[in-house]
Amino acid sequence: MYLFRTALLAAGLASLAALPACDIKSATASETDVPAASATDSVTVAVPVEAPAPPTPASIPVAAMASAAEIYARPQVPILCYHQIRDWRPRDSKSAKDYIVPVDAFKKQMQMLADSGYHTILPDQLYAYLATGAPLPPKPIMLTFDDTDLDQFTVARPELEKHGFKAVYFVMTVSLGRPKYMSKAQVKQLADEGNVIGSHTWDHHNVKKYQGQDWVTQIEKPTKTLEEITGQKITYFAYPFGLWNPEAIPELKKRGFVAAFALAEKRDQQDPLFTIRRIIASGYWSPRTLHNSMVNSF
Repeated sequence: MYLFRTALLAAGLASLAALPACDIKSATASETDVPAASATDSVTVAVPVEAPAPPTPASIPVAAMASAAEIYARPQVPILCYHQIRDWRPRDSKSAKDYIVPVDAFKKQMQMLADSGYHTILPDQLYAYLATGAPLPPKPIMLTFDDTDLDQFTVARPELEKHGFKAVYFVMTVSLGRPKYMSKAQVKQLADEGNVIGSHTWDHHNVKKYQGQDWVTQIEKPTKTLEEITGQKITYFAYPFGLWNPEAIPELKKRGFVAAFALAEKRDQQDPLFTIRRIIASGYWSPRTLHNSMVNSF
């Protein structure tokens, strides 16, 4: 649906700002399948759950790691994927609106999560849980944002802060500093504030098509750029379009990644840490539908 985006990026990002990136849609849940807490416009400030810091992936001994079968069998944590957070425009297509969540709808979705008692977790916590069975807070959820859109900083970030939520931002480095995209300083600020920055390639090129030097252009150089910006090691990756193949996994491992995130595709039983599932939070979804989809998908 959006594979033409890579060509536009290569031509200079002339119209990139208007296009959502990832291309795997999650199943739409019924409005009435599962009761959900009603969303309001009030602000709920979450009280942080006291818990010991999770072990970092590098600190977990190989002998303590669960097997692939054990990791695959653990209950999945709901992970939401967002792109643009802005009001719909007349020129937005019907399919594009799946990837564009209107501002008021986003606020109500976050309010529903807070009212329902969800606690956001970050990738190191998820990794420790999957790899060792480390405990998670009650009703864990992970919020992720792809493609570096500016509204993720100007609109989503303040809303998350109201609820004490943290998130993961998968950055496409070709867009840094471009109009309607985040700057390097904003990406660093997100990292400094306790969010996690992950790699999302240079220009959103499909990983399944990589050959030779593509791994340097799309993975190595962008990841080094993000490490220089944040001053932190970048060890988490999100596949463009949510698409992966088995050949990509060893290439990511060689480059220091410890886990990778797809979308609604089936996980790989041999490498479940490199095919962690997310669902796209659709711009069409009410808070109730989002809740139902989370329950039904994970």
